[in-house]
Amino acid sequence: FPVTIASQDLKKIMTRLKYSDEIRFTKALDIWYIKYKSFLDEITIHPDSGKYSFTHKKLVSAYTSIRNNLPYLFTYKNHKKLNLSNTTNLIEGGVFSPLKILIKIHRGLSKNFKLKIVDDYLVSYKKRE
Repeated sequence: FPVTIASQDLKKIMTRLKYSDEIRFTKALDIWYIKYKSFLDEITIHPDSGKYSFTHKKLVSAYTSIRNNLPYLFTYKNHKKLNLSNTTNLIEGGVFSPLKILIKIHRGLSKNFKLKIVDDYLVSYKKRE
């Protein structure tokens, strides 16, 4: 559960995503950002290295991610003719589930070999369609 009020407010905005449209959601996000801008801009200086970072870097990262992905968040609503789902649940439980099991069974594989398995799996899956 989010600890800071800013995080809690961002979570509230995100929970209303599927009930909102792009204009309303963007407006709510903009209002949230203006309200918490000084909080998000807080910086911590690390005495051991002299370097600095955002004090609330996870929250800044979450906001940045939402903002960067905003053009894609409403694809399922903006392109209704494509009949897209508003979640990736079908992909996670259907397409990728056997792949996850396959890779989990072979835990000791190198990253390069795992990528080859994923590539082969996706090519063979596409042929099945």
